[in-house]
Amino acid sequence: MIQLNAPFTEEKVRNLKLGDQVEITGIVFTGRDAVHKWLSEGNNPPVSFENGIIYHCGPVVMPQGAGAKKGWKVTAAGPTTSIREEPYQAGVIERLKVRAVIGKGGMGEKTRLACQQFGCVYLHAIGGAAQVLAEKIVKVQNVYMLEKFGSPEAIWQLEVLSFPAVVTIDAHGNSLHREIDSLSKSKFEELLKR
Repeated sequence: MIQLNAPFTEEKVRNLKLGDQVEITGIVFTGRDAVHKWLSEGNNPPVSFENGIIYHCGPVVMPQGAGAKKGWKVTAAGPTTSIREEPYQAGVIERLKVRAVIGKGGMGEKTRLACQQFGCVYLHAIGGAAQVLAEKIVKVQNVYMLEKFGSPEAIWQLEVLSFPAVVTIDAHGNSLHREIDSLSKSKFEELLKR
């Protein structure tokens, strides 16, 4: 298990290889469809994503306390299917200098090429483990765009400790998703010939 601790630099990300298991400690920002579309339209985020991590996640967040002591607690934080962000992700990586993207299900060719060119990785989180992953979130530091997008689509700034994920697209052009797709197609063609 590789400890991927903040600051998340290009050097650290480029040292990761396909299949590496990582535990992330530091700040992660959530971002789903509404945020990615809004960013791709040229809008600037309310917080810097440079050398940051975007998590494709719509967390279940409950208010805690009241008044000046009001805070938030994440009760579920499973990954969202990432391919929905494929039309936007490469541009977001390039423009905002994102170092890692967390999600599930993988991403396409545009994102793979952006990861290679700009020094980013795609990290696959465990689907179906939303409550377990929420336990890795030690604090909600802030929330942005809550009024504009609503809770699941807002940008949540989360402090995580030992958040587990696997590198399935590295910064060297390798993609486990592409490899499996290619292998599946060749096996399927082989079966059709029988």
